[in-house]
Amino acid sequence: MNILQIMIALLWGIAAAGFTMYCVAVASQVSYVTLADGRRQIRELPFLFRIFLPLTPNITPFLANRAMLKPFFDTTNRRITIAGYDGLLTAENFTALRIILPLLMGPLWILLIAYTASATNSILIRKIIWLLYLLGPLYLFIYPSSWLQKTILARHKSMQRSLPFFLDLMTLSIEAGMDFMSALQKYVEKSRIDPLSEELVFVVREIQLGKTRRNALRELAARVDLADLKSVVNAMVQADELGVSIGSILRIQSDQARMRRFARAEKLAQEAPVKLLAPLLLFIFPSVFLILLGPVLVRLIQHGI
Repeated sequence: MNILQIMIALLWGIAAAGFTMYCVAVASQVSYVTLADGRRQIRELPFLFRIFLPLTPNITPFLANRAMLKPFFDTTNRRITIAGYDGLLTAENFTALRIILPLLMGPLWILLIAYTASATNSILIRKIIWLLYLLGPLYLFIYPSSWLQKTILARHKSMQRSLPFFLDLMTLSIEAGMDFMSALQKYVEKSRIDPLSEELVFVVREIQLGKTRRNALRELAARVDLADLKSVVNAMVQADELGVSIGSILRIQSDQARMRRFARAEKLAQEAPVKLLAPLLLFIFPSVFLILLGPVLVRLIQHGI
C-alpha cells in the first residue's frame, strides 16, 4: 500500500467521522414552535429532515422565483400550518427537501443495491434487488409528503379526542356564569398543551388583539380543516348571529361530538377482526400447524412413509 492509498483511506475515514459527528449533533437537537402566548412546544422533525434542512437555502432561491409553483407553495404552506409546523418549515424548504433527498441519498442507495446484487448469483434475487433500486429514489421523493400527511392525520385524531372534553368544560363554565371569552381563556390556561389547545391559544390571542369572535372562530375552522371542529364553529357562529344561548348550543355540540367519537370507536372495533385476519393466516396459523404436525411429519419421513 503506497502513500497515496493511505492518504485516500485517511481522508475517507476523516470524512466518515465528521459526517457521523454531524449526524449525532443533529440527532441531539430539539426544535420548538412558539405558541401565541409565548410558550414553546417541542416539534420533532424526522432525522433526514434535520440532516438535510441546512442545505435547502442553496435551492430555495431557484424555487421561490417560479410563478408556476405559487399554487403548489400555497397548498403546501397550508398543509404545513395544519400539521402544526408553521415557523419550522416553509413550502420552499419542504420542496427543496423533496429534491435533495433523492439526489444525495439516491447514489448511496444505488451503491448499496449494486453491491448487494453483485454478491448473489440468483437471477430472481437480482431482479428484486434492481426493483428496489428503482423504488428507493422514488420513495425518498415521496417520503416528505407522506410524513406530512401522517402528521396531519395524527394531529386531527388528537383534536377529535380532545374536542368532547373541551366542549364539556366550556358548557359547564358558561352555565356556571362565565362568559365565552373567560371560559375559553381559563381552559387554555389550565389544560395541558395538545393540538387543540394550541389552536385555541391562537384564537384567544386574536380576540385579545381586537378580532371579533366570529372571525377568529371562522379562521380557526379554516386553519385546522377538521370536519368536527368546523361543525362546532358553524353552530357557535350561527348562535352568535341569532342571539341564541351559546351554553345550550355547546351542550348539543358536546353530545354530538361524543356520539361521533363512540361511532368511530365502534367502527374501529368492527374492523379489528378483518385486520387481524392477515397476521393470523401468515404468522400464527403456520406456527401452530408446524408445532402440531411437525413431529408427525418428521416421524413419517424417518419411517419412509
